[in-house]
Amino acid sequence: MTDKQQSSNQAPPPHTQLVQMAMAHWMSHIVYAAAKLNLADHLAQGPKTAEALAGPTATHPQSLYRLMRTLASLGILTEDATHHFALTPLGEALKTGAPGAARATILTLANEMWVRGVAQLLYSVQTGKSGFEKLLGMPLFDWLAKNPEEASLFSQTMVGIHGGEPPAIAAAYDFSGLNTIVDAGGAMGDLLTTILAKYPGARGILYDLPHVVRDAPALIQARGLANRVTIEAGSFFDKVPAGGDAYLLSHVIHDWSEEQCLTILGNCRRAMNPASRLLIIEMVLPPGDTPHPGKLLDMMMLVGPGGQERTEQEYGDLLAKAGLRLTRVVPTESPVSVVEARVR
Repeated sequence: MTDKQQSSNQAPPPHTQLVQMAMAHWMSHIVYAAAKLNLADHLAQGPKTAEALAGPTATHPQSLYRLMRTLASLGILTEDATHHFALTPLGEALKTGAPGAARATILTLANEMWVRGVAQLLYSVQTGKSGFEKLLGMPLFDWLAKNPEEASLFSQTMVGIHGGEPPAIAAAYDFSGLNTIVDAGGAMGDLLTTILAKYPGARGILYDLPHVVRDAPALIQARGLANRVTIEAGSFFDKVPAGGDAYLLSHVIHDWSEEQCLTILGNCRRAMNPASRLLIIEMVLPPGDTPHPGKLLDMMMLVGPGGQERTEQEYGDLLAKAGLRLTRVVPTESPVSVVEARVR
């Protein structure tokens, strides 16, 4: 290895790393602009120049060229000698409806409202209160309930963020012998239908707010599971359907304050049979300095809905307060684990 190669493999100095962290939001805005302008959809049929796309995208030709040139440098597009741009495999994932819901996720996480909300993090650290609630004048999920289009986009965003988890959960946890699986707060039914596809002997109940489950029938029908899934509209703050063999709470508990979590868990406990299992799907935080994506997500829970991520010990303590006992934590090949609990 030459001295030059060895030097190129070394980490940047600390000050450079910190500056790069501060610049990270530039990338977010660049990718958001590409998604908002539907550039991937416009290029789906073949290469085009920025001049050809300026009209359909209502943009300034030279400025659009500069954006597309930057996107090419990021590996999203590729530019040939005649300044025609085409999609790369990375760019293909930005098309509307592409697997993984990247476009919907970007349009949520990098839009102006979300960026302004995240900018309230310092306020949240200083006060312990939700920065989004300060910005919106109401809790985040109340705002989504009043904005159904944004709520639909948010549901797709959850697929984009957590889409790799359902197969990992179905592979890691043994759902055999469970006749009825209740997914409380299950949104579009991505996790529930993934589990049912792997375990054909089970049926499911998808339970969430009316404006959330409105997008579920299309996904359930597309996966051929309409005859095995019952959709019920309601709030887990009021009740949870009774009689399930297993109750799923996937990325639910981390959204809420401890008092609200105890209400949700209490409703689950009352709905459970003595042999029922409660399965909390969350990023269980490792102790100490160990890096984990859940530690970054914990900051978003603080500034967003006002919830938090937890360690195994913290989950055990929370469950005990709700009259439940933590029986085991099952890791998966994804960042999440399955926290299993039963009635005490």
